[in-house]
Amino acid sequence: MTDIRNNWTREEIKAIFDLPILDLIYKAGTVHREFHDAQEVQVCTLLSVKTGGCPEDCAYCPQAARYHTDVKVHKLLEVEEVLQKAADAKSAGSTRFCMGAAWREVRDNRDFDKVLEMVKGVNTMGMEVCCTLGMLSEEQAAKLKDAGLYAYNHNLDTSEEHYNEIITTRNYDDRLDTLENVRKADISVCSGGIIGLGENLEDRVGMLHTLATLPSHPESVPVNALVPVEGTPLEEQEKVSVWEMVRMIATARIIMPKAMVRLSAGRVRMNTEEQALCFMAGANSIFAGDKLLTTPNPEEDMDKQLFQTLNLKPRKAFKDQEVSI
Repeated sequence: MTDIRNNWTREEIKAIFDLPILDLIYKAGTVHREFHDAQEVQVCTLLSVKTGGCPEDCAYCPQAARYHTDVKVHKLLEVEEVLQKAADAKSAGSTRFCMGAAWREVRDNRDFDKVLEMVKGVNTMGMEVCCTLGMLSEEQAAKLKDAGLYAYNHNLDTSEEHYNEIITTRNYDDRLDTLENVRKADISVCSGGIIGLGENLEDRVGMLHTLATLPSHPESVPVNALVPVEGTPLEEQEKVSVWEMVRMIATARIIMPKAMVRLSAGRVRMNTEEQALCFMAGANSIFAGDKLLTTPNPEEDMDKQLFQTLNLKPRKAFKDQEVSI
């Protein structure tokens, strides 16, 4: 049996990361089958409930107010509209519904009260409900938990060493503090990062090391490839190759065996064969819908064809847990 460890060293993770690619895929696939059904992939939907106008300066993000992009600012959506979107997502096969707001941090105001109502409504549909709302206090996390929140997404984005090259409006400890507040509230932690931000390989290993040495591994680890957006500082970044994604996914799978490794942003630029390699390497979740917040995503019909071609089956909500809906 593969041990679940939280005491990985950077050197150990680097040795895994640097394995010959076919050996790495084989090792990751073996670990994956020990802890998961290899034919099972969860389908998730991510909806932007409040878009644009963010005061932060994340160099990759078209929602930052300081950058001139095509993103149109809109206020928080109404509860009824979000619940209809969730119902549509469930009908299309999603079992997890994530709501994202372009906030630096959650504030205790009427907008947060509306988000709590959204969480309550989606929870009654029998879907895993997730939010990504920026920094979060312990008290706010408790309120979300009481409303029925299943998971909270707060990505590390990159390594601590590279972080200030990408974001200057908050620091790395702010990220870790929010993850701690989420854990304290007994909410499932969703945290991963983005590759293609100009980081080096040591930065990629460093980010994985931080995730794998948290007090408990994240239940969910999104692996994103940068989708460069015109008007942002990273608009000229080169496309990340599928082999770079495979290395990240496979290493994450080996060092965090129980986690859902989510093939996230950048999938729209992959063909069926490239996505299949990611599933072989241990990815077992995708995001459906035409957009991931503001960046493009494969169309629903393409994903149905993908599942049919690869003989994949959708993962049910709350798998391995006893919940009453």
